[in-house]
Amino acid sequence: MASAGGSPPPRPLVFAFYLTGHGFGHATRAIEVVRHLVAAGHEVHVVTAVPEFVFTAEVRSPRLRIRRVVLDCGAVQADALTVDPLATLEKYHEAAVVPRESILRAESEWLSSIKADLVVSDVVPVVCRVAADMGIRSVCIGNFSWDFIYAEYIMEAGYHHRSIVWQIAEDYAHCDILLRLPGYGPMPAFRNVIDVPLIVRGLRKSRSEVRKELGLEENAKVLVFNFGGQLAGWKLKQEWLPDGWICLVCGASDSQDVPPNFIKLAKDAYIPDVIAASDCMLGKIGYGAASEVLAYKLPLVFVRRDYFNEEPFLQNLLEHYQNSIEMIRGDFIAGHWKPYLLRALTLQPCYNGPINGGEVAAQILQDTAVGKEFVSDKFSGAGKLQDAIVSGHQLQRIPGRDVRIPDWYSLSETENGAGPTSKNVATKETAASGCFEDFEILHGDLQGLTDTMDFLKSLSELNGNNLDSPEKQHQERTAASVLFDWEKEIYIARAPGRLDVMGGIADYSGSLVLQMPLREACHVAVQRNHPSKQKIWKHTQARRLENAGLAPVIQIVSFGSELSNRAPTFDMDLSDFMDGGKPISYLKAREFFCQNPSQKWAAYVAGTILVLMTELGVQFTDSMSILVSSAVPEGKGVSSSASVEVATMSAIAAAYGLHIAPRDLALLCQKVENHVVGAPCGVMDQMASACGEANKLLAMICQPAEVKELVSIPTHMRFWGLDSGIRHSVGGGDYGSVRVGTYMGRKMIKCAALDLVSESLTSEAPVQSDYKQNGMGLLKSEAALEYLCNLPPHRYEAAYAKDIPEVISGDAFLEKYGDHNDTVTVIDPKRSYNVKAPTRHPIYENFRVETFKTLLAAATTDEQLSAMGELMYQCHNSYSACGLGSDGTDRLVDLVQEMQHRTIPEGGNPSLFGAKITGGGSGGTVCVIGKNCARSSEEIAEIQQRYKAATGYLPILFDGSSPGAAKFGYLKIRRRRS
Repeated sequence: MASAGGSPPPRPLVFAFYLTGHGFGHATRAIEVVRHLVAAGHEVHVVTAVPEFVFTAEVRSPRLRIRRVVLDCGAVQADALTVDPLATLEKYHEAAVVPRESILRAESEWLSSIKADLVVSDVVPVVCRVAADMGIRSVCIGNFSWDFIYAEYIMEAGYHHRSIVWQIAEDYAHCDILLRLPGYGPMPAFRNVIDVPLIVRGLRKSRSEVRKELGLEENAKVLVFNFGGQLAGWKLKQEWLPDGWICLVCGASDSQDVPPNFIKLAKDAYIPDVIAASDCMLGKIGYGAASEVLAYKLPLVFVRRDYFNEEPFLQNLLEHYQNSIEMIRGDFIAGHWKPYLLRALTLQPCYNGPINGGEVAAQILQDTAVGKEFVSDKFSGAGKLQDAIVSGHQLQRIPGRDVRIPDWYSLSETENGAGPTSKNVATKETAASGCFEDFEILHGDLQGLTDTMDFLKSLSELNGNNLDSPEKQHQERTAASVLFDWEKEIYIARAPGRLDVMGGIADYSGSLVLQMPLREACHVAVQRNHPSKQKIWKHTQARRLENAGLAPVIQIVSFGSELSNRAPTFDMDLSDFMDGGKPISYLKAREFFCQNPSQKWAAYVAGTILVLMTELGVQFTDSMSILVSSAVPEGKGVSSSASVEVATMSAIAAAYGLHIAPRDLALLCQKVENHVVGAPCGVMDQMASACGEANKLLAMICQPAEVKELVSIPTHMRFWGLDSGIRHSVGGGDYGSVRVGTYMGRKMIKCAALDLVSESLTSEAPVQSDYKQNGMGLLKSEAALEYLCNLPPHRYEAAYAKDIPEVISGDAFLEKYGDHNDTVTVIDPKRSYNVKAPTRHPIYENFRVETFKTLLAAATTDEQLSAMGELMYQCHNSYSACGLGSDGTDRLVDLVQEMQHRTIPEGGNPSLFGAKITGGGSGGTVCVIGKNCARSSEEIAEIQQRYKAATGYLPILFDGSSPGAAKFGYLKIRRRRS
């Protein structure tokens, strides 16, 4: 291997090659790079937890040295398909955070001892910092980085470990070059990026040679089963394969029994040769599998894994080259493999790109080691990590983006009574108004809403989806196109997201809240059919035939799921919601949806059905088809989940003739989120989505959900939402712990008030005044306090503030108080909880919201806006005191303050007056108040650009309002009969 200039380096070089402890895919691609470096005469020290034979079997040379050291942990798996996010973070903390200082010292000493010329990392973070401290250049190789992967784990399960992500990103920022592989995800911490081709292991034997050695006929259909670990207690069965097929099982244990049509491969079998000799592969998506099936044009049938956040990007790569289809997890476990395998044979993999990434990477590593400078024209993130934007990149959803799913979601050939899909409809080039000609609107009004017009247009295009067309379809739309019987009525509901202007997390403490329904909304279309007439997907039909019945089914398609790493389709038998003639418990339902976290999103949709069955006694005997299309971005703190719940329940209610008052519907949707999904939210999100009106603030007292009034937004003021890019989650750890702390504080206040009452009753001193009599009544009411917000700030400060601790451990609280009396959170005895700030926040927030609402009706002056802005700033600071702030939202609020207080030419007045974090906090969106004028809009745009310059992320802007679900009503449509 010569250098780029044509001459070899002046001496053999020494490379320290660090490998993450995350699967064999990293090792197999590292081997290819190491092979070329060793062949060029260099010395390579591989630092890894992977067994030594993996390398020495491939590269036999004294210049290859293996050092067994663990410097990270990859991802801890609960089983073959699921990562345990919290266990992963805790293990990383033990492996890399606690011993960090000793790691830095030990690796520095070792690198000095071997006289390393270059540090290579795939993709161990800490060694980039070690190299920088020693003045040695470092290069990372990979298709993902751990800051990106762990960001989602933190939001899901371990927010108290968030410093891990920032430390990892800071370590990566010391890296000189990233060699980025195809199928890459966001890697914002790296400054200098060079794209390299696929790194693929080469072939050793021909297809014929491999088949001959295995005793396989040339024309036999061969499946390679490469799963890297199988589910406990799970046995392979002969009937899972199509007739005449043979399955080659990789990595089978010596004790594993396999049927006669399955063959266990030797442990040292060379997998690239096996792949090239097979007809398709069944496995999981990882870099090793993806690169090799692409290189050797082998169709891959994959099963989605949970919290393997690199998967969507590799999936996109595979699907771009027509190389993969997805198998539903339930079908994988149940052995319904046949239709997927047969479908895989119809794929035509077409990757013809280079596969010499090992050689290219080795050349760049050699050149970098001798001092050559590489300047990339790509910029994948901020030059320096100055904010928490790593989380913001985490699987962000792009509204309206099409999603790819298994493209064999066509109709079952044996369906009962379903007619063919019509093809005689408008095309994409048709004007929006023309698209409506395909449907009669039998009930309802579009109300001039352009997003509803777009949704009808998308339905029209589905109606006309030509499944026989050779042109590659957007696969999720293929699934949706056969979801409905276009000759029958379809019911459509619409529910917007919301901007939390004031109130936020004080909702579950009974506060007054002010919420504005956003322009962005979720549309849900529902159709009911008799089970014998229901259009069903092929895999659903296979399950139905196995169960020998026509039980009603629920089939759901959700648009826009690709970058959220969740399956875009879901189906279940309605009988799964029944147990002994009664609806199953909410706990069982939660466990049901948690079986497959990639389909956990379906709890927000299908959970509405169970709540209607449980709370209202509704009996559903028909099958149901549901299409969800939301423009409310996820993880932004603007109630994407509430809009889905409200729109779904509204559409189902319309389809089944259920008359549910808007307030009652919101409360039912809250039950979906609290009990089926398991997120401890208050009710304001659902109320705003259900009961809000365009350009009005919904003023609601959350005790539990009483609409006080709809307050028109004065024409001289305006509210905007700016997304920080940091993913927000109501189910995140900090939101729940703050809620626990709030309820702890309420319990402490009630107990303190009760003690004061008892002391007064046992005191021998006579009551001498009306004031003391009234005081006794006040103490009794506080001893029975249901909502913290009913306690005025002056009473809190005078009687209770001094006795509320800053922090208390769960076990200490339980020992003294028994329980915190919250039905949707549980106290962890081993955890410490902030109490004082979460207790104080709702008491003062209620007062701030009352004042804010009064100011809305005040005289139109800058003083009015300044006072309202000050209340928003105070709210923002109170969130931070509770532990619900974030670097990104703080930066946006600071930028608003800078705009407000900067010197304005010619004595002008400010246009922006205040800002605050919204909703559940810990990232998400900031609400801004300002004048309704052109200059304020210009300043909002300037804030977006300045934020992008500082962080690399351009905030999404929420601007505008629209009607809530009740105001919209519902549409009933049907295809026009010609």
